[in-house]
Amino acid sequence: TPDPCCCPRIVSRSQWGARAPKNRVRLRTPVPFVIIHHTEGNPCTSQASCSRQVRGIQNYHMNSNGWSDIGYNFLIGEDGNVYEGRGWSTMGAHAKNWNHKSLGFSFLGSFSSRVPNNAALNAAKSLIQCAVSKGFLSRSYFLKGHRNVNPTDCPGNALYKVIRQWPRFKA
Repeated sequence: TPDPCCCPRIVSRSQWGARAPKNRVRLRTPVPFVIIHHTEGNPCTSQASCSRQVRGIQNYHMNSNGWSDIGYNFLIGEDGNVYEGRGWSTMGAHAKNWNHKSLGFSFLGSFSSRVPNNAALNAAKSLIQCAVSKGFLSRSYFLKGHRNVNPTDCPGNALYKVIRQWPRFKA
């Protein structure tokens, strides 16, 4: 349930048309880390186009990667909405060796040479506060980019420069 005080608008799995997960592994919360990604896909600025992107990513993760579900815990659109992936209490598949101790939030789009719009950035910051206020993310959490924990360019140079300035960032 969205907590209007501290949480962004979260589009539920049923609202974006998710397939059922093949299985779920419980995430022990609160976790100490939040890891930021980008999907490297097309940008989206409406709930319809973002939902279409999220469905495509779920199909790719399940059909091509053979995963049980979409890899991320949540995804963030430039429509200003957050899309529920595995959610708060299911372990993700987004950062090798870090999935058991982190939440994975991914921006929808490719952010190597451009920054997500303010609607997306604000939704992401709000989601982090929401995670803390709901007790899923430790109050003393650290924020990392995917490249800080695995050999990758993710979340893109432009976005990485932005999150480096955010509170509690630690490379």
